[in-house]
Amino acid sequence: MIAPPTDALTIDVEKAYSVLKDVVVRTPLQYDARLSKKYGAEIYFKREDLQAVRSYKIRGAYYNIYNLTEEQRAKGVVCASAGNHAQGFASACSQMKIKGIVFMPQVTPRQKIERVRQFGEDWVRIELVGNTYDEAAHAASLYCTEREMTYVHAFDNLNTIAGQGTVAYEILEDMPDVDMVICPVGGGGLAAGVSYYMKSKQPSIQIVGVDPQGAPKMVEALKAGYPKILDKIDNFMDGVAVKKAGNLTFEFVRRYVDKVIASPEGKTCTVMIELYQNEGLITEPAGAVSVAALEQLQEDIAGKKVVCIISGGNNDIARYAEVIDRSMIYEGLKHYFIVEFPQKPGQLLRFLQQVLGPTDDIVRFEYLKSTNREYGPALVGIELTNKDDLTALLQRMQDLNITYKNVMQDDVLRKYLM
Repeated sequence: MIAPPTDALTIDVEKAYSVLKDVVVRTPLQYDARLSKKYGAEIYFKREDLQAVRSYKIRGAYYNIYNLTEEQRAKGVVCASAGNHAQGFASACSQMKIKGIVFMPQVTPRQKIERVRQFGEDWVRIELVGNTYDEAAHAASLYCTEREMTYVHAFDNLNTIAGQGTVAYEILEDMPDVDMVICPVGGGGLAAGVSYYMKSKQPSIQIVGVDPQGAPKMVEALKAGYPKILDKIDNFMDGVAVKKAGNLTFEFVRRYVDKVIASPEGKTCTVMIELYQNEGLITEPAGAVSVAALEQLQEDIAGKKVVCIISGGNNDIARYAEVIDRSMIYEGLKHYFIVEFPQKPGQLLRFLQQVLGPTDDIVRFEYLKSTNREYGPALVGIELTNKDDLTALLQRMQDLNITYKNVMQDDVLRKYLM
């Protein structure tokens, strides 16, 4: 796994830390008793959500801009971001008095957009372009070329990677005997910087990267042997929903990261809720994915000291309804069906009395347009108390000859209706 660094893959994390130590918050390592007991390990959180911009991204953005020439600064800088890099970029521009333009996907949560405006003040302008980070990045790159401005990459830049690597510098100072560090993977900047520094100091430390299952760009890149563009992604985990890993970050990850896994979005949503209810910790989806991975890694972590990097806490409160919904679907407690109701009196009452179990509940019901006069389709959402109750529910529908389609088993229907 470990290869001697080439000139193209050499960064100076300690130099970056000497610049950043008076700029960023030195975030704590927080021991978590609940998860430590659950997994038979010592679980710690590296609380990057406690940065002023609520994510580690200030590290890479600031250090990248810090290393620009006076001429580059004078012409202005541009970045593309789903939100967190933009906030770090905006904060850096404001602190160094440099004009900047941020390209963000149109689907970026409003909370993140407003935070960029807050940190950038009069030094930063926002452009909303496209529906993914990749589309925004393409527009930002063209804009830079046309105006000879400097593009401050969110991850695929050596100075950005060095800045993100200072997270590892702090972890090792606070816990020299750490056994494993778990990093979220968006474009790969954090995993690249952390793994490079950790392996250069203590090669025995295991580094695990975590992709979202709906955007497994690093998992697929490692399988293919090069960064490939995914045909489609789930944008829910906007902080790590990237179609293609960086060329530089891929090389770092390939050399220094021991394993990259994909974690389901629904599992991450469940963990977000648990962290809030148990630890009072507010995370964004990308910020909780390292903790969500613990379940997949439980055999690897037993008896070890493990650090999960909580990469960010920029979560829009308006998204919690979707977080809860995705969690319940993942846990098998909420199901959606298209049910064909015969167009005659008493059919809904029959469904309620003979199909639903005593603890089942209808949480969504809406008729869909139909030209069929004999049947009327309806979207029915059913919440169960126990996931094992689903088998009996489906059997009752079959016994009553009710025609239905499980929306969750059809990707097209699920995306269109949910």
